[in-house]
Amino acid sequence: MPAEVPVTLSIPLPHPRRRAAVRATAALGLLAAFAPAIVSAAEVWPSRPITIVVPFPAGGGTDMAIRGIQPQLQKELGQPIVIDNRGGAGGTIGSAFVAKAAPDGYTAVLATTSTHAVSVSVYPRLPYDPLRDFVYAGFIGTSPYVLATNPAVAGTDVKSLIATLRQNPQQYSFASVGAGTVSHLLGEQFKSYAGLPLVHVPYRGAAPAYTDLMGGQVQLMFDNPAGLVPYIRSGKLTAVATTAPNALLAGVPTFQQQGIPNFTQSLWYGVAFPKGTPAPVVERFNLALNKVLGDRAVAADFAAKGINARPGTPAELKAAVAADIPYWGRIAKAVGATID
Repeated sequence: MPAEVPVTLSIPLPHPRRRAAVRATAALGLLAAFAPAIVSAAEVWPSRPITIVVPFPAGGGTDMAIRGIQPQLQKELGQPIVIDNRGGAGGTIGSAFVAKAAPDGYTAVLATTSTHAVSVSVYPRLPYDPLRDFVYAGFIGTSPYVLATNPAVAGTDVKSLIATLRQNPQQYSFASVGAGTVSHLLGEQFKSYAGLPLVHVPYRGAAPAYTDLMGGQVQLMFDNPAGLVPYIRSGKLTAVATTAPNALLAGVPTFQQQGIPNFTQSLWYGVAFPKGTPAPVVERFNLALNKVLGDRAVAADFAAKGINARPGTPAELKAAVAADIPYWGRIAKAVGATID
């Protein structure tokens, strides 16, 4: 059998300019082939309901903030918004749940100053890192705090309230919406300022705390106007002071107006997704959220609840978290607030 002889084919190569043109044409062809998939990937979200975890029980200011824009947000995104209340441990249980959720844009958390700034300093074993484990989508609103008391406790201003509490200091306690929340730290700050041995009674959210405050099981608490105002107007609770002026409580002086400094804090609400959520999803959500918050009817509804609508960028919310962590850390250290 004759040996095999290698065969060499001589194929003329195109001119360099022609080769470049061929490569460009091929690249455009590939881009055209994948373009529908790229466009589809950008447009497909959201294709099913989006769950927003509220890390507190229903009925409090945090819950009211998201439910106040739920219908409009659903309309803008074209999908149902499911509100999932997962309260407990000062909002850290629901926040931890979202931190571990799939970063696909279908699970978010209603983040607050308490859950994503204060928690770092008061929970030594916090199961998430607010800056590392979340992608921030934007603010919802801000709200001042109100010092409210049971009407049976004499004192319609801070100084007269302190005078009453000092008469029988062992008999009084203050409620909070959860250990390690702003509500808790403000109570500790007031306790330190007044020099009183007030007992802290943490609750799983605002609603159960209100019930016991009105029932006299606890005597005072700090919380947002959203949940407190109806009870204050009905006379079931007394508003003693606010941390900032609020249209709903125009007749209630601020702490500063009563000559008491360092009680000027407000709470912010915002939306955060798990780390790794695609940037186009976050941007799309932010656009929808800001459009809703820019609506005059929404702003008016928020104002009626004591909330200031706060449109903004994801970067602004992340910056607020980064700035508030050391701020609340200093207060937590000063009042010795630590949760085991």
